[in-house]
Amino acid sequence: MDKLKIMVVDDESRMRKLVRDFLTKSGYEVVEAADGAEAVDTFFAQNDIALIILDVMMPKMDGWQVCREIREYSKVPIIMLTAKSDERDELLGFELGVDEYISKPFSPKILVARVEAILRRTNQVNTEGVIEAGGITIDKAAHSVSVNGEPVELSFKEFELLAYFVENKGIALSREKILNSVWNYDYFGDARTIDTHVKKLRSKLGRSGDRIKTIWGLGYKFEEEA
Repeated sequence: MDKLKIMVVDDESRMRKLVRDFLTKSGYEVVEAADGAEAVDTFFAQNDIALIILDVMMPKMDGWQVCREIREYSKVPIIMLTAKSDERDELLGFELGVDEYISKPFSPKILVARVEAILRRTNQVNTEGVIEAGGITIDKAAHSVSVNGEPVELSFKEFELLAYFVENKGIALSREKILNSVWNYDYFGDARTIDTHVKKLRSKLGRSGDRIKTIWGLGYKFEEEA
């Protein structure tokens, strides 16, 4: 299978090298752009870029404008990087179709985990639709789950929740993020519904349910090692 190609766009060469090195170690091909204008030119010159990691503050054309230009023609996944932690920036990013939003400084390992999660979610990885972690096997096409080879019956939302956890394994997920991703942004119910579903999910998964860890004051994290 050919390596998936990721474009890293940042005017800081040290930042590009840091991200490139971690992505390369994880088996991705990386192309770089040092400013927004170069990013747009590179993206349209190469029609096989699977995901873009895009800095906001750049010369010639900022990340927002790059996102606007690309979104007119493509739904390629975009992770936005910014030194700001301004909620308005984050909301603007989502309005423009940004898939993920990460504030600097960040852990390169977490960035790679986010990249892998988005690529799985957009079906660019695991084309068979089967994901596995810690003895849990999820067949997304068949909508079935098994634990150590034994089938487990889950409701639709329990299935979606488990798939989201496994696809984002090792990442601490807030209740708000889980609600937005699994129940979608148009759901305005009580976030405690997540706790109820997690409780039922843990019960149905047996000992493997211990892999869903509670992050007090935040939400949950799925770990391969219980």
